[in-house]
Amino acid sequence: MGVVNVTPDSFSGDGVADAGSAAAHALAQRDAGAELLDFGAESTRPGHEPIDEDTELGRLLPALERFRGVDAASIVSIDTYKPAVFRRAHAAGGDILNSIWGIDDGLAEVAATARAPVIIMHNKRRAEYENVVDEVLAYLAGSAERMVRRGIAAENVILDPGIGFGKTAEHNLTLLASLDRLVALGFPTLLGTSRKSTIGKLTGKPPTERVFGTAATVALAAAAGIDIVRVHDVPPARDVVAVADAIVRGWRPQNWERT
Repeated sequence: MGVVNVTPDSFSGDGVADAGSAAAHALAQRDAGAELLDFGAESTRPGHEPIDEDTELGRLLPALERFRGVDAASIVSIDTYKPAVFRRAHAAGGDILNSIWGIDDGLAEVAATARAPVIIMHNKRRAEYENVVDEVLAYLAGSAERMVRRGIAAENVILDPGIGFGKTAEHNLTLLASLDRLVALGFPTLLGTSRKSTIGKLTGKPPTERVFGTAATVALAAAAGIDIVRVHDVPPARDVVAVADAIVRGWRPQNWERT
């Protein structure tokens, strides 16, 4: 999954505020090998200022419509936690709801009405846990079961542990060491570690120089059975996934010669 930040204040430094640049970036991510594109128009960096629906839609819809004018086939997720935003974005060509604040009743209703796949991410206002892995998994399992009861097929309910959201660096590492337990819940899974602050704390590198740290987490995710990795730097991530999948999942490229 390639990131498309339609916002001027992204933590990763790759945000673009105008529709043309955002659409061009989405096409570049696609051409670099992204199989899904995640459009988001509200920054979620630490200390960000929330924006209202009109502001978010004013950034998101022109970029999405510009992209859909060129590419009607690629799978697009909409990174929002506002029901009205997803409703409008879905009508404009968004396929999947990707909510950083889980699925409340309003979002659940909109997604169920649209019959849209959902990405449910764990988040928390305060990074306080008795056992971070148990709490995150219980929340995700309960949310997934609620969406299935609303009529969304289990294969269209995707679970994200929310690395970097409402968690300390130590919490993040504990979760990353327990990805097999997330996979064992039996739903599709997504991991978003790209350029995150925990990688910066481990490597001492700024966001734009965290590609190798991100690559380590992508390889470990593939080994654990994670289905989707959300990344800013698509080409190196594609290489990591290709090699990791060849080792742990038996994937081979076309015209592979077994010599």
